[in-house]
Amino acid sequence: MDETRRHCFKLGRSQDPGIRNHTSLTRFILLGLTDDPQLQFLIFTFLLITYMLSVTGNLTIILLTLVDSHLKTAMYFFLQNFSFLEISFTSACIPRFLYSISTGDRDITYNACACQLFFTYLFGITEFFLLATMSYDRYVAICKPLHYLTIMNNKVCKRLISCCWMTALLIILPPLSLGLNLEFCDSNVIDHFVCDANPILKISCSDTWLIEQMFIVCSVLIFIMTLVCVLLSYMYIVRTILRFPSAKQRKKAFSTCSSHIIMVSITYGSCIFIYVKPSAKDEMTINKGVSILTTSISPMLNPFIYTLRNKQVKQAFNKLVKKIILLAKN
Repeated sequence: MDETRRHCFKLGRSQDPGIRNHTSLTRFILLGLTDDPQLQFLIFTFLLITYMLSVTGNLTIILLTLVDSHLKTAMYFFLQNFSFLEISFTSACIPRFLYSISTGDRDITYNACACQLFFTYLFGITEFFLLATMSYDRYVAICKPLHYLTIMNNKVCKRLISCCWMTALLIILPPLSLGLNLEFCDSNVIDHFVCDANPILKISCSDTWLIEQMFIVCSVLIFIMTLVCVLLSYMYIVRTILRFPSAKQRKKAFSTCSSHIIMVSITYGSCIFIYVKPSAKDEMTINKGVSILTTSISPMLNPFIYTLRNKQVKQAFNKLVKKIILLAKN
């Protein structure tokens, strides 16, 4: 570790003492989670398994929504896009970290780091807006069932998905574009296993106040805007469900929302946990732990939550398995 840090300090200084210390940085070093070889092996095995399950499970959901005629409603169109986002988000973080653990190479180029930062934030923020959109979809399905197909038609669904992506892109571009001008004087060591804004800003010798404020404002706006949309939707949903005459109807209505509620709870719960920091000393350790949850465990849980709690998805999965078995026999 000391050799790494000495190497970084050397990289970060100009050869001319008369020039202000700065660097045209070309590489960063990601510290990862631990230097213990046994723990690294356990982490590698765990992340590899969760990554494979995540990609396989979410690809299965995408395939089912594409081939099964019963899964052509707006709800499953949004689920298809959510699964794509989960694959993209975890793929932007985990494979590079697995490579780092397996080879011991902690170096990452400046351009690769910038790309990882851009895509993780793009996919992550788009997920928040998509979760809010999915809650609106559930509101229309339960509160306005007779007009559901008219309101949530194919054209509207595609526009809503486009809005999620475009809004996320417009939000992250200003702070990230300012971040490209940061200077690094004394270190290129990032205390994380991925390129994340917070540890990068900590090692910069530039004035990061404006970027930090932009990140805070954007984070609060995204969190509050999407959470308010989710809460309002479910307030109307609960009020409507409680008016249903039979317990069977109420149970069926709640079951259609349960999977989405679980995913919302995991996503927003982990986000809240990051910002409720016990102390400055433990801040990065907590953030790393929550990052593992959001980048590996949460994407893995998505397909299981939706398949185990959704009869239509389970039926579509069983039909697909039977078709594959029949094709294999022939």
